[in-house]
Amino acid sequence: MTTLEQQSVDFVFNLFKTQLSSTFLYHNYIHTERVLKSVNEILEALELSEDEMLIVRLAAIFHDVGYATSTKQHEKESAKVAKHFLEDNNVSSEIVSGVERCILATCLDEVPKTLLEQILCDSDTSHFGKKYFEETSELLRKELEIRDVVYYTHDEWLEENIKMLAEKHKFFTEYAIKNWQPQKEKNLTNLIKKKKKKAERVEKEKLRAKYKKESPERGVQTFYRVALRNHIKLSDIADTKANILLSVNAIIISLIISNLLSKLDNPSNAYLIWPTVIFVLFSLISIVLSIIATRPNITRGEFTKEDVENKNVNLTFFGNFHKMKLEEFEWAVNELLQDKDYVYSSLTKDLYFLGKVLDRKYRILRITYSIFMVGIVVSILAFGISFNIMQGGH
Repeated sequence: MTTLEQQSVDFVFNLFKTQLSSTFLYHNYIHTERVLKSVNEILEALELSEDEMLIVRLAAIFHDVGYATSTKQHEKESAKVAKHFLEDNNVSSEIVSGVERCILATCLDEVPKTLLEQILCDSDTSHFGKKYFEETSELLRKELEIRDVVYYTHDEWLEENIKMLAEKHKFFTEYAIKNWQPQKEKNLTNLIKKKKKKAERVEKEKLRAKYKKESPERGVQTFYRVALRNHIKLSDIADTKANILLSVNAIIISLIISNLLSKLDNPSNAYLIWPTVIFVLFSLISIVLSIIATRPNITRGEFTKEDVENKNVNLTFFGNFHKMKLEEFEWAVNELLQDKDYVYSSLTKDLYFLGKVLDRKYRILRITYSIFMVGIVVSILAFGISFNIMQGGH
């Protein structure tokens, strides 16, 4: 780096430090350093004169200093600041005018005409072909937002970047096309992939919202879920109670058969016959009723297409379809799911008939418990009376 270039770097650094607003997150000294580095990268691959290399390096150093004084037509402001500084340092007019032309060529509406202008323009937009593209792009978006220039959402900024890289921007020098264009294309591909993923995510959210809107409301779902769970629990309780009665009475009959029947052959134990018969009879009735309470009903297990179309079959109960073919059942379920009212109707029917089954179970169980209780009392009284009669006879 020449003495003039170092003086220029120091001047720009101090200018940015003292006069540039901190809201410039992108157009600041770091960006200037990156542009100068990119210029040197291109210059190393070319054979230019000392004056030509000096012109493009100075242009890179001064190309954004106009932001320190004005954001409108900052290229002209930058060229003006560069001209004053270079003239004060006795730089030749050819170099000064060359620096001005390069800086003015960085305007987005301009097309660089000379090689030096192309070098600076490619260097100014070299971040398009760098791995740190997303970082610098986000800094520019935030800068525009903070400075109230324009506000872009992330989706809008993504669209702007795709348009910029795909349509508006292009590299001019052979070096940039060869070395930076491949990474630029990768960056563009990543942006397109990100846009596609966002579009897929939005579509999924729309479908989820549509399904949520069309599905039963949360309160309705909760009602059916709680009601069905309570019915199933009550059915389990009824079956448990019936099994207890069944087991107890079976044990009673087993004990009577093993202990009392062998003694009834003795004439002296004749008084035990009727109490034993009463006891066994009540236990046997309790067993029969317990079995009836838990015995499943036989269903035909078939339905027709007319039943489904007329909504006369409840597909939530296995007893209505266990004899059907899989294809027919799948068709019926698809028909059911397409009609929200049919779904509600099926769940309601399921609740109703579960309630009817529970009513039958609990009515029989109540009778069974009553018979068992009466049987115990009557049997004990019968044993007591028979024993007293036997004692009186003696």
